[in-house]
Amino acid sequence: MFDAGYDVTRLAYLLDDLPVQLVGRLRSDRVLRHPKPPRTPGAGGRPPKHGPEFSLPDPDTWTPPDVATANETPRYGTATASCWNRLHPRLTRRAAWTGHEGELPVIEGSLIRLSVDHLPGERDPKPLWLWTSATNLSAETVDRAWRAFLRRFDLEHTFRMLKQTLGWTKPKIRDPEAADRWTWLIVVAYTQLRLARDLTDHIRRPWEPRQQAGRPLTPAQVHRGYRNIHRKLPVPARAPKPSRPGPGRPPGRKNRQQAPRHNVGKHTNQPHDERTRG
Repeated sequence: MFDAGYDVTRLAYLLDDLPVQLVGRLRSDRVLRHPKPPRTPGAGGRPPKHGPEFSLPDPDTWTPPDVATANETPRYGTATASCWNRLHPRLTRRAAWTGHEGELPVIEGSLIRLSVDHLPGERDPKPLWLWTSATNLSAETVDRAWRAFLRRFDLEHTFRMLKQTLGWTKPKIRDPEAADRWTWLIVVAYTQLRLARDLTDHIRRPWEPRQQAGRPLTPAQVHRGYRNIHRKLPVPARAPKPSRPGPGRPPGRKNRQQAPRHNVGKHTNQPHDERTRG
């Protein structure tokens, strides 16, 4: 599942030998192409490589969809999906295709347009355009594709909560094994927030709407009220023994054991084309 900032067609080309299906969101101003039409016997000239245009912002260029579905959802109302088979973008030798050897490929996939009645928070919905690397989709596959993409937002919010609230990326860890242990500690903390949903109340901020009745608290809301139940939880560990810190490094002595440094990679610059100079 990829957002519009990723080149999903490029990834589909690189992962063509793997049994994966890619789904990515497209900008609403993109233009795709139909497959090339069959060549007329006796026609001269170079055969076309691309078919007619399919402009996302221009409904006049749309053809009747190959698959159309409609489903009732609890959060979005009626979700209507339309799918067009075997559409591809017209590639140019820019960005990731700058150093491509040989003729640019034709990467066909399926285009899905999803429209809903409403969004959470009474916001005005806009159509969602998705492109998937699979072709000849059935109605069940179309519904599974857009439902899986909508689940991507839940994953994004979860990772943001782990980073901003629980401090997943705050420590400057050098050892990969230590990073794995810290990640597991974050997972344990997140699991505790999930399990403590029924042990705390919603602490609402003045600018936040009231919690709907019967709606479970989010992990961030549980984290806000976790300090109120922390005192009531049993502590399995014993009381700490009195101790004092060690002597540490003597003053004036330098650290002779340098920490290991790992290579994080280096970005390579694209070759400059003299023809692009104005």
